Amino acid sequence: MSLPKPATSAGRDGLRALLADPADALVALDFDGTLSPIVPDPGDARAHPDVPPVLERLARRGVRVAVVTGRPAQLAVDRGGLAGVPGLVVIGHYGLERWEGGTVTAPDVAAGVAVARDRLPGLLRELGAPEGTSVEDKGRAVAVHTRRARDPQATLEALRAPLNDLAEETGLVVEPGRLVLELRPAGADKGAALRGLVEERRPSAVVFVGDDLGDLPAYDEVEHQRSLGLPGLLVCSGSTEVTAVAERADLVVDGPEGVAALLGALAAELG
Repeated sequence: MSLPKPATSAGRDGLRALLADPADALVALDFDGTLSPIVPDPGDARAHPDVPPVLERLARRGVRVAVVTGRPAQLAVDRGGLAGVPGLVVIGHYGLERWEGGTVTAPDVAAGVAVARDRLPGLLRELGAPEGTSVEDKGRAVAVHTRRARDPQATLEALRAPLNDLAEETGLVVEPGRLVLELRPAGADKGAALRGLVEERRPSAVVFVGDDLGDLPAYDEVEHQRSLGLPGLLVCSGSTEVTAVAERADLVVDGPEGVAALLGALAAELG
């Protein structure tokens, strides 16, 4: 794959800045739907096999690589096979966890998460949630998936208001995604997580790659940084399930396979 050309002038400026000074550039990526294909059971998610070696290649060329995900940080490292990427930082739980050098740091788990975790099974029974609706315990958050239900989108919409009520009662917020509603602590999102990395690293350019609604705050942050003069590139791991991210992106590729190919083309361009 040759290195594709972003559709926007701002995106082209971001790519040029990265190529001109890769040792100071920051490339941040979502995990599910970006590095890993979306699968019916989130427990089966694994990074595309080309991802670990290509991220290692980029890191060895000086690029600062980060993963910003709603998953627990250690889980993303393990299921991505990413522990060998030099200098990697993984921001998990939308900014509540940080993995670096094999160590995870994080604040205490919010009390509301335990309450929501306990109440969710009974609530779903009361609502008559159909077969295929499942709950994922993410430690610092809890998520309800409808992908395996007979009518996934209708099931998601039927659960949206009751889960918003539960989140309000427990001091949490609801993060919508691709056939999932996640209850998590307020005040953490991928935009704030990316901002922290930019302030820490002071990069020459910032790239963010995502696929879902939870990635839009990171898109907002890249656009904010561009308004301050920092070149940036927005890449979408495209899908038919979510179009809002592609509409905002400078460059759209075909899912995790396309992301891996793009990263490989970038590594090849850097030599």
